[in-house]
Amino acid sequence: MDRPAHIEVSNLSMAYGEFLVQRDLNFAVSKGAVFVIMGGNGCGKTTLMRALIGLQRPAAGTVRYDGEDFWGGSEESRERMKRRLGILFQGGALWSSLTLAENVALPLAEYTGLAPARVAEIVSFKLALVGLAGFEDFYPSELSGGMKKRAGLARAMALDPDILIIDEPSSGLDPLTARRLDDLILELRESLGTTIIVISHDLASILAIGSDSIYLDADSHTMIATGNPRQALACGDPKVRHFLTRGSE
Repeated sequence: MDRPAHIEVSNLSMAYGEFLVQRDLNFAVSKGAVFVIMGGNGCGKTTLMRALIGLQRPAAGTVRYDGEDFWGGSEESRERMKRRLGILFQGGALWSSLTLAENVALPLAEYTGLAPARVAEIVSFKLALVGLAGFEDFYPSELSGGMKKRAGLARAMALDPDILIIDEPSSGLDPLTARRLDDLILELRESLGTTIIVISHDLASILAIGSDSIYLDADSHTMIATGNPRQALACGDPKVRHFLTRGSE
């Protein structure tokens, strides 16, 4: 039996002025899925992410979280829904002047009234969850690229979001570190039941973690529904197969 939709995108179009990025996007993300938005450079993956998280109003269409219209409601309702989202930006987006503990504590300080001792407990737990126990007092400049990504993931999970959105998790990482991050994403999905959206063009990562996906086509400016990326690799749309095989077919 199909799992209920956590996120529903209907007839979504995105543009910068007169320039159309993507049009008529229709897809649903099931609860507990690892849903991959894939495509080549410049196809609109990050623009779609911005529409999903409230950074850019779409030109047309709707985004619904558990049936509630994200862009059609008030600013107050949009802010409430945004608190359900954990976001890991491509570069980690850590504040360089703050320690890891202070970075992870930021959402807790802004959105909760928890006592400092309780915040410290949560921060230590989140860092331990991503394999960074004992690194509370380190600064981002003292970390490797993979550790920065994991620290960003800990901050994205600070408020126990039920939806986690990750932009290019493998970007800038060597293959072994990228694989470890993929494994961590799957572990978090299994242990916490989080719905995860991953924006990626990294083929190894897409095939390793994706349970469902769409392909954003830069030529037609719309999507190709692909389902499980492994199935798409075997018998999907020719454009998607070409992408997933790096054109070797």
